Amino acid sequence: MLHQYAEDCQICIATPVSDASPIVIRLQECLCQVDAWMSSSRLQLNHKKTEEMWLGSRQQLDKLSVQQVMVVSSPVTVSSHARDLGVIIDSQLSLSGHVNALCQSCYYQLRPVISSKSEDVVRTLVHAFVSCRLDYCNSLFFGMTDDLFQRLQGIQNAAARLVTGTSRREHITTVLRRLHWLPVRQRTEFKLALLIHKSWLGQLPPYLADDCRHTLRSSDTAMFVVRRTNSTFGDRSFAVAGARIWNSLPSSLRSADLSTEWFEQALKMFLFV
Repeated sequence: MLHQYAEDCQICIATPVSDASPIVIRLQECLCQVDAWMSSSRLQLNHKKTEEMWLGSRQQLDKLSVQQVMVVSSPVTVSSHARDLGVIIDSQLSLSGHVNALCQSCYYQLRPVISSKSEDVVRTLVHAFVSCRLDYCNSLFFGMTDDLFQRLQGIQNAAARLVTGTSRREHITTVLRRLHWLPVRQRTEFKLALLIHKSWLGQLPPYLADDCRHTLRSSDTAMFVVRRTNSTFGDRSFAVAGARIWNSLPSSLRSADLSTEWFEQALKMFLFV
């Protein structure tokens, strides 16, 4: 499977562990074809920025012996993590590396904000440098471990206390409600439910809409099909996670009569409860 995002090109191949060696040969042939196509289009495949990574469970990864792949004529060592459109993906899809990077960058951005005295200025800076980072691709956070969610929640808690000027003794729930900020886990559920709502209204691009299939129980209240999976990786996919969250919403929120703006407001109030 080939994906292209501007200057970023991805080649994904699914295979059992027993077929790893033949798949590597197939991948190398595919890379040669990509290199030839790019050359004919006056582009160049950057071998130094090309990364190879196996994705799977720890048990599956331990069985693999292939640790190097030839990219045209240059050997590339298989990496345990890679950056994809700003998100650090690790070989077990735990997102621990991405959370580590988020914690480092967000806490660093909070330091200079402390010197600001105006609440409006602090709120603007926090939204610009912290909240946007927590919300970027946050639908991928679904299914993360509680420990990783707590680390991200710690960032939001620190930002909320900084904006409101409250001490650590005050309960953070009341602070977040005062700011109308959903906690990190609920923000993830909000994003997935919003994407499913847009799919219901036909506002999603085909590569996402094709993964959303609704039942025919009612033309006014949508229920989406939850696909069966055999692993936690499958449970975290958009087609499964989004459908489960959507189906768990009350029927009043799953109405086709709700506009996106009204749905966002009603969903936020529901998640706050």
